[in-house]
Amino acid sequence: MTAQIIDGKKMAEGIRQDIAQKIQTRLHQGKLAPGLATVLVGNDPASQSYVRSKHKACEQVGMHSFSYELAASATQQEVEALVQSLNNDVRVNGILVQLPLPKGLDEERILNKISINKDVDGFHPLNIGRLAQKGREPIFVPCTPSGVMYMLEQTLSTLDGKQAVVVGRSNIVGMPVALLLLRANATVTICHSHTTDLAAVVRMGDIVVAAIGKPEMIRGSWIKPGAVVIDVGINRVEDKTREKGYRMVGDVAFEEAKEVAAFISPVPGGVGPMTIAMLLSNTYHAAELV
Repeated sequence: MTAQIIDGKKMAEGIRQDIAQKIQTRLHQGKLAPGLATVLVGNDPASQSYVRSKHKACEQVGMHSFSYELAASATQQEVEALVQSLNNDVRVNGILVQLPLPKGLDEERILNKISINKDVDGFHPLNIGRLAQKGREPIFVPCTPSGVMYMLEQTLSTLDGKQAVVVGRSNIVGMPVALLLLRANATVTICHSHTTDLAAVVRMGDIVVAAIGKPEMIRGSWIKPGAVVIDVGINRVEDKTREKGYRMVGDVAFEEAKEVAAFISPVPGGVGPMTIAMLLSNTYHAAELV
């Protein structure tokens, strides 16, 4: 059995087209296009690339974007002051502070400064707290976890009662994904560096979400036959046969796992495009709240 590929790129394109149409409707109603502001501190090449891709995506759907860059030497007060000014800017519906921040800056304090109604990354403690509580609804859900759930919901008729294994417990992906799966009535196991016999635990999963940042760590022999595998990892590994000298792989050994799983997301072309699509969706939602 060879798994069906979950095409995140195709799914994301459908979401973007829908958002572009909704923005045109807003404009016809005399409303402003939604606006996203990004805050980049320092000159990390990966972060710069991510920010550029987000601005390009905004442009493609007719959304305004505003780029703010600070030196790596920026103080806590300078970053917080910028965030506060964006909270007060009526053109800006969503604020994204690109992570990670340079050492010496208090990430939590800066994220707390973002207005909860502009927290399109979904990382504000109030949004995460609401996500964790039954009967409470967050205003925004973190983009990558939201993208993962969309992929699963488009692939499976229901998540109810499924055994879901989340490998990784980061605040950005692992924990929010686990909370969202619980909300969908899956039975969830969270694995981490202290998990005993990781392979055996992963093998129980009808659904496996890999988010650990270690290239091809999860082997095909770990996957339950017929499982759905969502690979969040994106890792650069040396490959002298490639022009750039490297290739991108996920946290799952794709070639092995695809022979066991029923469905699997690729890297690249899986979760990555969905993350940006969900950022656009959250920013549109933020504009509708005004």
